[in-house]
Amino acid sequence: MLTRKQHELLMFIHERIQETGVSPSFDEMKEALDLASKSGIHRLITALEERGFIRRLAHRARALEVTKLPEQATAGAPRGRAGFKPDVIEGGGGVSAPVSAPANDTRELPLLGKIAAGTPIAAIQHEQDRLPVPESLLGKGDHYLLEIEGDSMIEAGILNGDLVVIRRGDTANNGEIVVALVEGEEATLKRLRRKGASIALEPANRLYETRIFGPDQVQVQGRLVGLMRRYH
Repeated sequence: MLTRKQHELLMFIHERIQETGVSPSFDEMKEALDLASKSGIHRLITALEERGFIRRLAHRARALEVTKLPEQATAGAPRGRAGFKPDVIEGGGGVSAPVSAPANDTRELPLLGKIAAGTPIAAIQHEQDRLPVPESLLGKGDHYLLEIEGDSMIEAGILNGDLVVIRRGDTANNGEIVVALVEGEEATLKRLRRKGASIALEPANRLYETRIFGPDQVQVQGRLVGLMRRYH
């Protein structure tokens, strides 16, 4: 499925072609999505092309063809900042393909502070803010948000500055990405593996080493169910 901005750009291109017979310019697309530079448009177009929604026509200027529309496509192209939300990426055992959700179907979750995706930092802090998150991403249970600090989970698509959506709980399946409290003092986001009587906290960056702990040294405080990323 598409991220919100990918969906907005696709519909803008589609409607412009329907109206004028030619695709919009990169400057027009940049202005429509209110992006700071055309590099963001290039990335979105590449993503749409890779997913089979558009095709570039050779030897023609401004030559984009919409080859299909998403099932959830609705009328209305972007007209600036109003109604724009962060991109949302569905999670679970890892981070999967981006998804879209209705902008008005949200739940406010507490942002509890920063968590390390690298060397563990101080344990989770108290509520700092409340932010809207699509209900379709959450499901049942109690949830909270954390801001990622570090780069040890980049190969799972989790980057420094991302907001991760965590479903609160003290259990997790083998291989899931969890918030782990280490020795009651340090919180980190890692993939959990049980190896006999030991617990391994695995990074998703080959530059970092897996850390092994005894079962009484690690407390699961929730598991990853989603991710939000701000591009501007």
